[in-house]
Amino acid sequence: MRTILILMCSLLLLVGCKSKKTAAKPAPKKIEVVEKEKINEVQKDKAYDAGKRILMTCNTSKFKPFSASEATPTVIKNTTQERLTKTCLKFRLKYGDFRDIQLVEVIHNKTDKTNIYRYKALYEKKIANKELRVTMNEENKVSAIKSLDWVDKF
Repeated sequence: MRTILILMCSLLLLVGCKSKKTAAKPAPKKIEVVEKEKINEVQKDKAYDAGKRILMTCNTSKFKPFSASEATPTVIKNTTQERLTKTCLKFRLKYGDFRDIQLVEVIHNKTDKTNIYRYKALYEKKIANKELRVTMNEENKVSAIKSLDWVDKF
């Protein structure tokens, strides 16, 4: 009788223990820093112009929307005067007037064949440590724009 009870408990324990399924981890992005000699100058200039145009909105309160030849539909849809004004109010109070952006590095994403231009945003107040990332696709269009706190490593 005791043996049957032990067997029953063991079976219940085995049935109750389910193996955990782990979610498949996405493949890491394949990225590389682009050497200065290999940077596409036309694309670099377009990335700079787009980034500066966005941040200059903080000083002028005027933004000329991107055209279909400059940016992807997603960027055009998400980069509105209202959204920029909201962000600019915070930045301007905290950091002062926007001055310029300084290219620090270009990262090539092999997965989606884009280049990420990392700029250090320069503001009136020296406490500002902001980064602007402008992602350009193969068609030399802005495919993403992101502002975040500056970190030295990507």
